[in-house]
Amino acid sequence: MPEAPFRLAAGAAAVLLLLVAATPLLAPYDPAEQLDPVAGRLRPPGTVLAAIQLDDGRWWLAERVEWTPEGLRVERLGRVEHLPGAKVRNRSPDGVADRRVFLLGSDRFSRDVLSRLLHGARVSLAMGLLAVLLATTLGIAVGAAAATGGPWLDAVLMRAVDALLAFPWLFLLLAVSSLFRPGPALLVLILGGTAWMDISRLVRGEVLGLRGREFVLAARGIGQRPAVILRRHLLPGALPPVLVRGALLVGQVILVESALSFLGIGIQPPTPSWGNMVAEGRDVLTTAWWLSAFPGAAIAATVIGLNVLGDRLRDALDPRSLA
Repeated sequence: MPEAPFRLAAGAAAVLLLLVAATPLLAPYDPAEQLDPVAGRLRPPGTVLAAIQLDDGRWWLAERVEWTPEGLRVERLGRVEHLPGAKVRNRSPDGVADRRVFLLGSDRFSRDVLSRLLHGARVSLAMGLLAVLLATTLGIAVGAAAATGGPWLDAVLMRAVDALLAFPWLFLLLAVSSLFRPGPALLVLILGGTAWMDISRLVRGEVLGLRGREFVLAARGIGQRPAVILRRHLLPGALPPVLVRGALLVGQVILVESALSFLGIGIQPPTPSWGNMVAEGRDVLTTAWWLSAFPGAAIAATVIGLNVLGDRLRDALDPRSLA
């Protein structure tokens, strides 16, 4: 399939775009900033407000401002007020020098949704990647040990994996999260510690299939130690399907983390994550749809992009696709 490298590059570019968008430099404002909790509350996407800095350090957000002989005329919250010029710190000939632009709207605390969405991307993506890295490490270690440690160790490890796979992992996640109210570090351990079993079975099957290949037999014939054969020959051959599985698993972990945060037992406010941002908008879906719609769309786009990347990796790393 000659177009496989192009499709792989397209899938990787989509994920790279998500990673770049999660950089804090792109966030226009502090995600926890509440400039004017009253006038900035639940503003729809595309709202542009004048930001007035008062002499006492407070900020007002207003729909319109202009200078008059009496001072600054302010249209705010459906009322018209006049401020003496001495009370305004950020004066300009047209009104005030600062603006607040809510490209994706604001939440009930007047925080910018776009800034919280970008900072939440860092939390959700970082947790997904770290949890999958932990799961991959555990899965490779257990799978390789089962495949090369002899029949007895293989039987013990695989029966343990079967028992863990039979356990309702969602119940385990909910129970542990409810008991400990985990922060990001503990949540990564929980998610990674419950996602490695499939990878271990995959690695075991790949290593068992490679042990009888000619290059492995040749390495044994020249006297290479089992640990060297595993490191140089068996694990590199088993990694391609693990990479594919890992790319797909990142999307699944992000979904699970978002679900836990939505239920209130994942990332806790005020730290933004896509899951708790969706949860914050569930009570005002009809009047402030943007609170849940934009983080929900970000979750969907990320999972779809990672699934596309996994599919393209599978096509690119499958030897049969090169025929």
